[in-house]
Amino acid sequence: MTDTNTNETPKQVGGARNMLGDFAPKLAELTDDVLFDDFWNRPELSARDRSLVTIAVLAANGDLDQLTFHLSRGLNNGLTQDEIKEAITQVAFYAGWPKGMGAMNTAKRVFTEN
Repeated sequence: MTDTNTNETPKQVGGARNMLGDFAPKLAELTDDVLFDDFWNRPELSARDRSLVTIAVLAANGDLDQLTFHLSRGLNNGLTQDEIKEAITQVAFYAGWPKGMGAMNTAKRVFTEN
C-alpha cells in the first residue's frame, strides 16, 4: 500500500493493524510504525530499490507468504515483472534452485492474478 506525501514521493505505509491489530497488536504496531512508516521511508534507498532487495531476500529465504505481499508492493513501487523475474532467477543460482523455483511460481501466480 502506498500513500503520497507533499513531495509526490510515494510514502510507504503498512497494513498490519488491519490484518493483525486485534490478534497481535504489538507486532502490528511495530510493523506499521517502525518497519513501514520509518524504515521503508528512509531516503538512502528508494522504495523501488527497497522492494527489489526485499523480494530477493524473501525469495532466497523461501518466505513465500511474505513474498506474495512484496511482489505486489514491488510492482506498485515501480519494478517491472521482468525485473522481478530476473532477480528471482539470480536468487536461484546463489540461494538454491528449489527456493528460486518456489519464488518464481509465486511470482507467476501473483502476476497472473493482477
